[in-house]
Amino acid sequence: MEGGDAGLRVTPPRPPAQRQAALPRGEQAAAGLGPGRSGAGAVQGGAPARWAAPCWGEGGARPAALAMAKHVFLTGPPGVGKTTLIQKVTQALKSSGIPIDGFYTEEVREGGRRTGFDVVTLSGKRGPLSRVSSDSSTSRREYRVGQYVVDLVSFEHLVLPVLRNVSHGSDAEKKICVIDEIGKMELFSQAFIQAVRQMLAGSGTMVLGTIPIPKGKPLDLVEEIRSRKDVSVFNVSKENRNSILQDILAAVESCRK
Repeated sequence: MEGGDAGLRVTPPRPPAQRQAALPRGEQAAAGLGPGRSGAGAVQGGAPARWAAPCWGEGGARPAALAMAKHVFLTGPPGVGKTTLIQKVTQALKSSGIPIDGFYTEEVREGGRRTGFDVVTLSGKRGPLSRVSSDSSTSRREYRVGQYVVDLVSFEHLVLPVLRNVSHGSDAEKKICVIDEIGKMELFSQAFIQAVRQMLAGSGTMVLGTIPIPKGKPLDLVEEIRSRKDVSVFNVSKENRNSILQDILAAVESCRK
């Protein structure tokens, strides 16, 4: 769904003190990639970016916030690169042998024109999430977001089994579930909403997800996530998208402890 900065080198995250020292004072603000659907710094439970954890910004992160976080979410404007960052984080975690599953959304383009979005699971399964419809009439069984018609059956068929498998797996090691994204299209599914809420409330799974920036009518689940005290929200921008990867990895590692 989103483009990005190919070739970014992943190095082991440094301790907070080293990271602050390595950044010029003016750049020690909260760190917060291609065309997307749905806005920069990190936000912890709706608080100002400089207090976000564990993106060590101006003033540093509060130890209490670091200890409290159980899940990590990225937010930002359409096309800023949230999905690309999610893919880079996923690749780094997989290479470290950390158990991870879930899904991301990807643009579908034909002749240089975006025609919809696919759901792609981390195991490689793919199916349509939405497609452009030239028919402006709306039937009772149709779910629409702008010009896109959402294929709810395809979405639930691919995603719900993945979420169930992650939630019901072994508790020997905390698992990570990638959910990219929780937006208008996905929220047509009540079963998906229920599964996400159960996962957030549980203790055996850490969610690494994306949510859109506030725009128009608030999305209940998105606002719930944004305001949760056990969620670290990284606000991705064009200015920080190439430097925030290590902070996200450090946040994920902190949440798994």
